[in-house]
Amino acid sequence: MFLPQEIIRKKRDGQVLTAEEINFFIQGVANDTISESQTGAFAMTVFFNEMTMPERIALTCAMRDSGMVINWDHMNFGGPIVDKHSTGGVGDVTSLMLGPMVAACGGFVPMISGRGLGHTGGTLDKLESIPGYNITPTNDVFGDVTKDAGVAIIGQTGDLAPADKRVYAIRDITATVDSISLITSSILSKKLAAGLDSLVMDVKVGSGAFMPTFEASEELAKSIVGVANGAGTKTTAILTDMNQVLASSAGNALEVREAVQFLTGEYRNPRLFEITMALCAEMLVLGNLATDSADAREKLQTVLDNGSAAQCFGKMVAGLGGPKDFIENYADYLEKAPIAKPVYASNSGIVSAMDTRAIGMAVVSMGGGRRVATDEIDYAVGFDQFIRLGETADSQKPLAVIHARNEEQWQEAADALLEAIKVGSEPYVATPDVYRQIRAEDI
Repeated sequence: MFLPQEIIRKKRDGQVLTAEEINFFIQGVANDTISESQTGAFAMTVFFNEMTMPERIALTCAMRDSGMVINWDHMNFGGPIVDKHSTGGVGDVTSLMLGPMVAACGGFVPMISGRGLGHTGGTLDKLESIPGYNITPTNDVFGDVTKDAGVAIIGQTGDLAPADKRVYAIRDITATVDSISLITSSILSKKLAAGLDSLVMDVKVGSGAFMPTFEASEELAKSIVGVANGAGTKTTAILTDMNQVLASSAGNALEVREAVQFLTGEYRNPRLFEITMALCAEMLVLGNLATDSADAREKLQTVLDNGSAAQCFGKMVAGLGGPKDFIENYADYLEKAPIAKPVYASNSGIVSAMDTRAIGMAVVSMGGGRRVATDEIDYAVGFDQFIRLGETADSQKPLAVIHARNEEQWQEAADALLEAIKVGSEPYVATPDVYRQIRAEDI
């Protein structure tokens, strides 16, 4: 029999916890036999002393096993169950294209996504801009849509990793959010409870990233790969750039519009294309649906060109309650803001830097995200036609087009953009779209 205070004391003194001690503690968190103060104290000891890799694996598995762990065997999918998770960014709409693209290549993608957090946009908020789309279907509907369309993107149910929900809420009020061990277990416990064969992690780097430096992003990526593989799920992390808005748009309905245009070939932002292809290709390789990255990219390009990826997206939307003709008539269904007009730089010059986090917060300020959980979202507002780093801003080339409810909101958003985007004579130093891959053998 373990005592919670002795487990806290042991970790406080810098000792290594056993898997049995960690499991006991997390089960106590899940069933409320361990108090909020004890959970906060545990989080603080981990924050200051961190955990070894075996401890992180034990913590993640305990969190995963604190609720339902989905088993898809009865569905007889006939292909690998694969998924992607991102640490979050601005204009990061990759999930909406990636799921259908991988599905069209023979994978099955039961993706459990989240809402916007801080400056980052949420996949669920984007999908809810589609009329009728149900992010909380029954488990049966979730499975049926995944089998039929190859992909279903929904929200987290309360019975998946419930211990994580409680620990995260306590971390949020005890200043223990930014611990690599606790971040790793929080991200992975929910993903690994989804019954995946393999996972690709998109870890962002740059001014709009969750982690403050390249080194911190790389450390998180290595932790996630080590823990997930240690827990039995084949996982690769890819470090991708978030020094500028990823898509050409930021805002819920605007990003859904861009996702459909990407899938149909109407318009594809080059950076968004490269990063989406890199993530998809690794998913196909991990799922044994392609021999290598080059083979995977060829298959992915084919399903974009022949329309089957767009068809998978349409099936998913219809299966989860959205319009049956959404792909063909998306413009009729997505809400539009009353005002849509460009903002220009105060002087001509090269765009040398973006405060991507500030741009994300500008979307939140317009109502396109939440300051508190109870806020209602305005799906129509945001930005599109973003200028990119290295391009020249002048009287012909705007920084972006702002979609706003009224003139006052438009002006506030314009002021935020002018502050966040640096235009001048300084040369732009390009950064890679994809920095590196981290696989299990690299740990």
